[in-house]
Amino acid sequence: MSVIKVMDELLANKIAAGEVVERCASVVKELVENSIDAGSTEIKVELEDAGTREIRVTDNGKGMDETDAILAFSRHATSKIKDEDDLFRLQTLGFRGEALASIAAVSKVDLKTSMGEIGTHVVINGGKILVVEKGDARRGTIMTVSELFYNTPARLKHMKSLYTELASITDYLNKLALSRPDIRFVLKNNDNLILRTDGSGNLLKVIQSIYGNDVARRMIPIKNENADYIITGYISLPEIHRSSRNNMVTIVNGRVVRNQEINRDINDAYHSYKPDNRYPITVINILVDPSVIDVNIHPTKMDIKFSKMDSLLSLIRDTVVSAITGRTLIPEVRKEDPIKPRYENMMFNLERHGSKVVQPEHIDLPDEKILTNSFEEVKSEIREREEYEATKSELMPEMWPVGLVHGTYIVAQNEKGMYLIDEHAAKERCNYERFKKMMGNPKLASTPLLFPITIELSNEEFMVLKENMDILRELKFDIEEFGVNSVIIKEHPAWIPNDMVEEDIRRIIEIVIHTQKKFDIEKFNESVAIMMSCKHAIRANTNITLDDMEALIEDLRKCKNPFNCPHGRPSTIFYSNYDLEKLFKRSGFDTKK
Repeated sequence: MSVIKVMDELLANKIAAGEVVERCASVVKELVENSIDAGSTEIKVELEDAGTREIRVTDNGKGMDETDAILAFSRHATSKIKDEDDLFRLQTLGFRGEALASIAAVSKVDLKTSMGEIGTHVVINGGKILVVEKGDARRGTIMTVSELFYNTPARLKHMKSLYTELASITDYLNKLALSRPDIRFVLKNNDNLILRTDGSGNLLKVIQSIYGNDVARRMIPIKNENADYIITGYISLPEIHRSSRNNMVTIVNGRVVRNQEINRDINDAYHSYKPDNRYPITVINILVDPSVIDVNIHPTKMDIKFSKMDSLLSLIRDTVVSAITGRTLIPEVRKEDPIKPRYENMMFNLERHGSKVVQPEHIDLPDEKILTNSFEEVKSEIREREEYEATKSELMPEMWPVGLVHGTYIVAQNEKGMYLIDEHAAKERCNYERFKKMMGNPKLASTPLLFPITIELSNEEFMVLKENMDILRELKFDIEEFGVNSVIIKEHPAWIPNDMVEEDIRRIIEIVIHTQKKFDIEKFNESVAIMMSCKHAIRANTNITLDDMEALIEDLRKCKNPFNCPHGRPSTIFYSNYDLEKLFKRSGFDTKK
């Protein structure tokens, strides 16, 4: 007797749901993507208890007739591809024909849809069609999914807290709104408004709706192309960064995707402009011929493969680098933005409550008129900044020191306002660029040691160092083996200062050892330059003269990036005259009094 049997269709759909429907956000994703593919210009997502009780998606798309409304819940039923060739020219977000069947298998579904004439009403419980009847003629579709995982208790038991589920849905809708600024999105939870975009097609306005005014005004527009790709979007000034990569949004042909290589190259482009463990806010739209990419990697369709990845990475990296270099990047101190960033407030509440199952709070949104007026101010400020960047002749403005605070912060001024300069960070930047330039010079000078330095290592360390000893010799180190697991240094490059020679050499050797097998000379030089620049910078609480301050500021102004130390901390902070007047309540008054 045969032991292999064909699965029951309902069982197969439940198994497929394990991949397609992981949580409430998965349901929202599939339903909203269907609405977009149906040509909707308005999409409303309404949740009860963060979607754990009910998810309703309402759109004004083209709708379905009765036959399609029933067939849509069959496995591998789709209107988006007809043959194998269509996989290589996909223009829609969905195409696999698995989502609705999987969702219906593990929930209770109520569908109301119409193409503008007599509508259709379908009710499905656990994958079984219970009701098919005529409905109203409202054009579009209303899909209600309730009691998710009611018939798969193991999956239900592992649902996260309400805050975690709501944050996941909010995060996805935010990214989708960024990918389609031409669609009006509304997100509500228990009748509380969380997200609202106006569908005007203005990406910056969507950024403002999600992150608030303060972030929106500090975004830089980008646009570039090569033979294979066109990229557009916004990237944040280096002073705006977050603790995770989640705010780095990549959109390919209108599809929000995940790609670690792209995120890594964007982040690398900000190197030394921000801390290494922080990440910028970016929204990058990539347009490409569909035949160059493959989205059929995973049922979630979030992963994507590029056949010309090097071309894309080079374009992105060059575009981001050119956008943030050559412009004034001194952070300006401002009063707190009156427009509350909804998404960041959501994530703050999530962190505050941890994994507790609590009812999500109402998130207040400002009046639409306030949003519109504030957006006009954002646009005006970005336009003024871009006009200034196009006409200025120097990175860092001229300024004059007037004093020192706590032996650490230089106070300087010019006609625009007041500057605070961290003397350690400023000296670090000057040292870093000097060391990098010297290390990149193939004609390095060297200095002989009066007393050679002997360094003892463990056997493992010695083996790693021995393998990379030629690297040190190219940098003008006269280094040789000296006994068992030891080396002797008789000469060192001239760029190592004389005051800490042995300590510097030991640290450089440590960097070589810790780099181990995957040795990269560029990363090695970078690590050495950062280490040297920090060790030879002015220490905090060190009083220097006005002449020393002037010399340091002048050296800083000559740097390619005078705004940050090599670790990404700001070297200078700016207080405009207007901000100073506001801080002292003098704004609007005669400041000469």
